[in-house]
Amino acid sequence: MRLPLLALLVSGPAHGYELKQALENLLGSAYPQPNVGQIYVTLGRLEKTGLIAGEDVEQSDRPNKRIYRITEAGRETVDAWFEESTGEPRVRDEFFMKLALAPHTGTANQITLINKQRRHYLNTMRDLSKLAAGEDRDNRVAHLLIEGAMLHLQADLDWLERCQEELE
Repeated sequence: MRLPLLALLVSGPAHGYELKQALENLLGSAYPQPNVGQIYVTLGRLEKTGLIAGEDVEQSDRPNKRIYRITEAGRETVDAWFEESTGEPRVRDEFFMKLALAPHTGTANQITLINKQRRHYLNTMRDLSKLAAGEDRDNRVAHLLIEGAMLHLQADLDWLERCQEELE
């Protein structure tokens, strides 16, 4: 959460609720909605580390609000984030660990595990398809997020087929 919030602040100062709205508008309904409490806790931590600076703004008819702006150190952190590659291949996969250990425990059947995981992936794909159908057509980022998740699921389904072929 900290790096996306920093990246949003590059375009200008904002308060926590504005940042929450910006994330929701950008990513659409497929992405888990950020908790405003988590956002404010993260903003507090970013401020303590000097990546952002906060300023209280008086409001006559409401409680004061805190506006955050990115610092030079924050900009450098965002630049470094965009320069890094993201993640490594999933070699620490919980399902694969279950599949590998099942024969050693005698408490689970590998093919049953594969079938159960396949059903889970197919249900998730169905849910994502419904989300895509209901998503605002102009929100290309949200559609790309959903499409990426579905492509990953399809690859996982193909891999499950390969596992089943190998283990039967």
